[in-house]
Amino acid sequence: MTRELRSFTLHVELDVDGVLAVVGPSGAGKSTLLRLIAGLDAPSRGRIECDGDLWFGEGRDLPPERRRCGFVFQDYALFPHMTVRQNVAYGADGTDIDPLLDRVGIGHLASARPPRLSGGERQRVALARALALQPQALLLDEPLSALDPATRGAVAAELAAVLRDAAVPAIVVTHAYDEAVSLAGRVAVIEQGRVVQEGTPRELLEAPLTSFVAEFAGTNYLPGTASGGQVHLDRGGSVRIAGDASGRVAVLVAPWEITLSLAPVDDSAQNHIAGAIERVVPMGNRVRVTIDGIAAEITPESAERLALQPGVRVIASWKATSTRILATG
Repeated sequence: MTRELRSFTLHVELDVDGVLAVVGPSGAGKSTLLRLIAGLDAPSRGRIECDGDLWFGEGRDLPPERRRCGFVFQDYALFPHMTVRQNVAYGADGTDIDPLLDRVGIGHLASARPPRLSGGERQRVALARALALQPQALLLDEPLSALDPATRGAVAAELAAVLRDAAVPAIVVTHAYDEAVSLAGRVAVIEQGRVVQEGTPRELLEAPLTSFVAEFAGTNYLPGTASGGQVHLDRGGSVRIAGDASGRVAVLVAPWEITLSLAPVDDSAQNHIAGAIERVVPMGNRVRVTIDGIAAEITPESAERLALQPGVRVIASWKATSTRILATG
């Protein structure tokens, strides 16, 4: 389907079977895509079909209330003056609400009102309301973004189980690779209104086609020109590679393949890039360190031993055999 927007044209063709994560930069058209499917906005042209029912196209444009499409909004859009039970029952058309509340773990909150609930509890209410419609499809717009990091992991696991049990096509918009991995079997990346890559989370990690996909999946993506066993990087400098690639390429290096040191390393088998640390971010049992745009992941013990902090100059090193090459032109 196609939708003319102010700064670009959204043109997307997707076949959703199971749970699909949709990711992309801010303003790429992700939320617009959900609104078009739900009937809250109309495509300029195209076709929207769900489970054999034509929702849009061939002169047909079903209103939202006739699309049996459960929508979990980013801010959850709950009615603050209604109880949890009333929110979930709104538009449910006779569905038995109490078993559904128990299913998503909020049965004990049936009489509470949204302002008194935590972020995770509000998310469950919004999900239960979407499921109460007995939907043919589910749309979730960044359903975990309002949660704190300590809560997000547990809620993501619960959400993944609910989506599996629902057994209907679902699209989840997210900005986080770990959420895409935990919730979806496939990922579609949208940039400037176009799907630039679609595949499993592992495929995005191992062979990103754009710098955004690489950044999203956590892989370093360094464009340049290959010749003579080296890649001359657009950013300056060069790196050794295994093989004899030539022409325009991108160097792909996983953050966990990179080691950091404070002094030069005398090892001809490795590539070395020196720079000042920009960010040090703890990530569970790893620490992500960004040096001049290159991300490395090391253990907390190593980060403490090296006393790493922004501004400290370090040398990032990785083996030529750990360098993957992606032809780009």
